[in-house]
Amino acid sequence: MSRPRKTAVAKAGADIRGEVLLTLAQLRLATPRQLKALLLPSQQDTDHVRRALRNLLEESPALVGRTNRAQQSYWYCTPAGLAEAAAPGELAPTTGRTTGKRIAASKTGLREHGLALVDTVIAFHQAGAADFADWRVEVPHPTPAGNLLPDGVVLLNNGFSAFVEIDRTMSYARLIAKLERYDAYRGAPVAGRGNAARPPRSHWQENYAGPSLERPFPPVLFVFAPARRRAAPDMREAAFHERAGRVGSVGYRLTVATTTLALLAEYGAGRAVWRVVGNHRGEERRTLPALPRLR
Repeated sequence: MSRPRKTAVAKAGADIRGEVLLTLAQLRLATPRQLKALLLPSQQDTDHVRRALRNLLEESPALVGRTNRAQQSYWYCTPAGLAEAAAPGELAPTTGRTTGKRIAASKTGLREHGLALVDTVIAFHQAGAADFADWRVEVPHPTPAGNLLPDGVVLLNNGFSAFVEIDRTMSYARLIAKLERYDAYRGAPVAGRGNAARPPRSHWQENYAGPSLERPFPPVLFVFAPARRRAAPDMREAAFHERAGRVGSVGYRLTVATTTLALLAEYGAGRAVWRVVGNHRGEERRTLPALPRLR
């Protein structure tokens, strides 16, 4: 690499330092390729991102860490990095969340699950369906049956929110149990007494219904990703539809839609890649704005 090229890369790495740190803090872990797709989509390579990562790694104390496996590097925030990223008050609380270090070091499917979530974020971002900064990962939501922990909650570009679940290896029984947890969250009683100007609200109404309760409960979006020794994502998606369609709240109180990570990567989250559970028109897929809005 020539000296002018090295100087340009170093400057670009310094320019995106804060964005790289905040993105890792939000999403828990990512590869350089994923960070480039989010932060520098027009770049041909990952040089600028890698320079920013090395700069963060070389600070004292280090603000990021990495794990190398199979000629791939996985990056995450250290406690010092999380503290710096959270200082401006832009991050949701991380208490109880699985740390990026634990995910990156995992020898099980935990790392692949985390990377599939980031690939989903990229698909929404590149389609203009939601900015990558408008995602929150594993934020607890209270229900009468205990906390609901969505894989992700995204604020869409139309001002509505959606819950996102990534499936690679979860059993159908656990998927349905989580769907029922969403129903418990949807039906949780209101909290507080309210007043004459504003009646009491449940947690979901307080956070997602808007000031005049005009917005419906957010749809629950399931993304089926590939996993070793598991059925193909489209087969798991079809089996999930058969089971989820029997849940009484689906199509009545809950809008549930599915897709595969391959469809998201090929067409983008904004295209007609979402199949509604309980849809009686066969295999028809819809865009996000065309999903049913149940009140």
